[in-house]
Amino acid sequence: MTNPPYKLASRELHPADTVVKVKDVEIGGNKIVVMAGPCAIESEEVLLEAAKAVKVAGAKVLRASAFKPRSSPYSFQGMGEEGLKLLKKVGEKTGIVTETEVMDTRDVSLVADYVDILRIGARNMQNFNLLKEVGKSGKPVILKNGVSATLDEFLLAAEYLLSEGNKDVILCYRGIRTFEPAIRFPIDAAMIPLIKEKTHLPLIVDPSHSTGIRILVAPVSKAAIAAGADGLIVEVHPCPEKALCDPKQQLLPEQFKKLMFDLSKVAKAVGRSL
Repeated sequence: MTNPPYKLASRELHPADTVVKVKDVEIGGNKIVVMAGPCAIESEEVLLEAAKAVKVAGAKVLRASAFKPRSSPYSFQGMGEEGLKLLKKVGEKTGIVTETEVMDTRDVSLVADYVDILRIGARNMQNFNLLKEVGKSGKPVILKNGVSATLDEFLLAAEYLLSEGNKDVILCYRGIRTFEPAIRFPIDAAMIPLIKEKTHLPLIVDPSHSTGIRILVAPVSKAAIAAGADGLIVEVHPCPEKALCDPKQQLLPEQFKKLMFDLSKVAKAVGRSL
């Protein structure tokens, strides 16, 4: 017994894998779960087209952000509550589970009213007040690692959510900052089995934000599943060149369909399925 500081997240104290159930979707079981959709909610038309495309291809969760934390204050910041309303409408129309990012403690209850899963982005991994509020929300939550955070810091952030009574925590590995600028935040594949060894929480990988480059999304996705990830969160847009944010990393629907076909073969090779 190594007595880790993250008691509730530790596999030592909770040996069995946690499976997070959201409606009819189970995250953390033998099936690989793929979440997909546009980076940001831009309009009902774009969101609906993306939702239909990713669902047909096999995605179980629609990802789309109503609030966008951007490095520049002049970049598109998201549609806010209007975007949340569109996400709920499209989710109900297509029958797909929905998720979105929450950035502010003041917005937790608002966002929780509209979506099935809350997401805490990399920039907010150590926003402890936000972690506490989301922990109290009763909603399943995706927690991304900060790009300069250690593994212990990542799992201690999850501990904040768990300690507030939220047992439905999904970790999301989105890479780390390195000295190499060619790739935004490279995925260290060795971290995937290491995280799975340390914690019982389900783990998904973000190949879109980590690479920032469309042609790298598919190979990184396949590597993540081969390494033991429980799922992926992938950006897909009907017309990426017109996207209001991150146009270079979003897949076209036909590219996503091909990725899902390839992932089914990778999953089968490691004894899992889509």
